[in-house]
Amino acid sequence: MSAEEFMSRTAALLERVRATQAEPVRRAGRAFADTVRAGRDVWAFGTGHSHLIAEELYARAGGWAGVRAVLEPSMMLHEGVAKSSLMERLPGLAGVLLQVHPVTAGDLVVVVSNSGINAVPVEFAAGARERGATVVAITSLAHSATQQPRTASGRRLADEADIVIDNCGVPGDAIVPIPGSPAAVGSTSTVVGAFVVEAIVSEAAALFAADGEEPPILRSNNVAGAAEHNERLRQRLLAR
Repeated sequence: MSAEEFMSRTAALLERVRATQAEPVRRAGRAFADTVRAGRDVWAFGTGHSHLIAEELYARAGGWAGVRAVLEPSMMLHEGVAKSSLMERLPGLAGVLLQVHPVTAGDLVVVVSNSGINAVPVEFAAGARERGATVVAITSLAHSATQQPRTASGRRLADEADIVIDNCGVPGDAIVPIPGSPAAVGSTSTVVGAFVVEAIVSEAAALFAADGEEPPILRSNNVAGAAEHNERLRQRLLAR
């Protein structure tokens, strides 16, 4: 029954997110649209499995053209789980990333961290705000509240954001208990994170369309005519 239980619990969780987080999602969509209209950049960043949500915003069929994802290999798991875990706790590393990826005033930065307690995502959000960017955080408030921050400031990701979207996940992320095991199974942060960022993009696109402006939405390269459409968007971005 675990497969059915996971699907049932996750569907209920997504409904909870829809019901309770609609307002910050709409605010994030508005901020997204305003940022693009002002000719500024939208960035996405996450460490560990949260980098998957940054990738969900980047170069995605049905997604927004021109989003800049900060995909740091040392924190994307494929160079080793132990290394990634240590790197995302490293004070000061976010400052280096912000030099390499020049977030500036007027930009929008989406930072994703389920726990919201590790140094790099928290400091990345803080540094982006110091540079004048608007920060959207996607995090588990329940998880974050139960754990001590691994930051010199004692602050969590939610403390460093202008807009906070709660993924409504449980502490530890996994939602299906297994008899005889102290560990649960079935993590939800990736499912909910993708749900949230796609909703943000949909809101921004709707705002563009309502004003009679075509939103720069990529088409799948596996659909006829998509290459020409996407190249037109690329040229549009270059001319910005």
